[in-house]
Amino acid sequence: MTGAIVVTVGIALIPLPGPGWLLVIAGLGIWAVEFHWARRLLTFTRRHVSSWTSWVTRQSLSVRFAIGSVGLVFVSTVVWLSLKYSVGIDVVAWALDRLKAN
Repeated sequence: MTGAIVVTVGIALIPLPGPGWLLVIAGLGIWAVEFHWARRLLTFTRRHVSSWTSWVTRQSLSVRFAIGSVGLVFVSTVVWLSLKYSVGIDVVAWALDRLKAN
């Protein structure tokens, strides 16, 4: 039950800045104590996150900058769309209005 709550909260927080993925992995760790499938999924996730991190750290600074830029654009887009369609706040339109006013 606790694992399900932690995973659910983590999934809800993924589009927002913060620890969404960390909570999903923590909830998966809680589930891994009880369920074999969760233990296998957690092992798979750890292995791939570790290999991804290792690969990124071996890359040149320009490649890491490009990866970070793509990640920033992706997260910004998700946050913008989440705010626009779930709360009704269009940050881009607001910013453009402010720029036109000046």
